[in-house]
Amino acid sequence: MMETFQDRWDQVRTRMAAACARAGRAVDEVQLIAVSKTYGADVVRAAAECGVLIFGENKVQEAEAKIPDCPGHLAWHLVGHLQSNKAGRAAALFDRIHAVDSLKLLQKLDDAAAAEGKRLPVLLEINVSGESSKFGLAPAAAPDVLAAAGGLAHAPVVGLMTMPPFAPEAEKARPHFRRLRALRDEWCARYGLPLAELSMGMSHDFEVAIEEGATWIRVGTALFGGRGT
Repeated sequence: MMETFQDRWDQVRTRMAAACARAGRAVDEVQLIAVSKTYGADVVRAAAECGVLIFGENKVQEAEAKIPDCPGHLAWHLVGHLQSNKAGRAAALFDRIHAVDSLKLLQKLDDAAAAEGKRLPVLLEINVSGESSKFGLAPAAAPDVLAAAGGLAHAPVVGLMTMPPFAPEAEKARPHFRRLRALRDEWCARYGLPLAELSMGMSHDFEVAIEEGATWIRVGTALFGGRGT
């Protein structure tokens, strides 16, 4: 029998619940973002019928084409890298931005959100691994951005996001997730910012991320299957 989206959705929620139980956390402390990049509005609609409410996209251009054809009650998060010249379009489309990696981009999003008359929560992407191939602020560079963030009214920084180096063994991601949580705790104390959100963990390692404090997990393949791109 062919596996359905409902089957995969149930399996992911079971894995989430088990990870929360191991960590002594309530299931409602963790929110799932269904990463729908490369899939069309028909797939999003089918997922929404199963109860998925939050979707993640990597590219502004793809989201612009897709979102108008999707149910209006869904929330949309940008989870991929954002160029500062697309901040205005992103602010109009999305409910939350997960990968802000510069003060310039943060300020542009604040201006764009003000122009849209909306509050646009953002997360700073932190490159905890130091990989040169990854986007994100170096931990040493983040405090300057956080120090300036307190004065922004329309794009408040509500948390941190990271992507560890890919490894088949999920356990290898644990030190990176643990480091992000430690940085969050340190910066909350230092700057008095309520950095409540930790966006970390994907299809193969989200259980480890939940055990280390993730509040948002970004799940694509485990829900939608493998992608051709």
